Amino acid sequence: MADDVVRQDGAGEPDQLERLWTPYRMAYVRGDERPSGTGEEECPFCRIPTRDDEAGLVVHRGDTAYVVLNLFPYAAGHLMVCPYRHIPDYTDTTDAELVEIGQLTKRAMTVLRSVSRAEGFNIGMNQGRAGGAGIRAHLHQHVVPRWVGDANFLPIIGRTRTLPQLLGDTRELLASAWG
Repeated sequence: MADDVVRQDGAGEPDQLERLWTPYRMAYVRGDERPSGTGEEECPFCRIPTRDDEAGLVVHRGDTAYVVLNLFPYAAGHLMVCPYRHIPDYTDTTDAELVEIGQLTKRAMTVLRSVSRAEGFNIGMNQGRAGGAGIRAHLHQHVVPRWVGDANFLPIIGRTRTLPQLLGDTRELLASAWG
């Protein structure tokens, strides 16, 4: 296949590259779900809980926080734990939010291990612009399942990830296993 692939610059010379198309990522590249301001009315993490679970990709709702699939996942099963309150920083959490975010993160790991045999996790919050937060106005913690060998050349060099399942199917699987 690589021999008949033509360079995209129009030169007509084969470039020896395979192509994996990930058109769903274009919405992320364009910033479709990224708010332009910091208000609750623009915030996707404030809008998600107003939708039904399937439409919002919500896996579990707690008292002060909820668990949702990442719309632009780094890996299959990439979850986020978000407080309902529109707060930008971890230090803004109440004691109840702090405890529930921790409990939901722990449960997310247990559920992901049970349904996908995750071998490890990346867990973290990107705080502020300098910290790499894509949506800085609303705190959210990533829970990313990992498997030995999953970080091959595709995400590192090719900036492409492969996801074996539709997000709605993943949400249903995780929500059913949540219990």
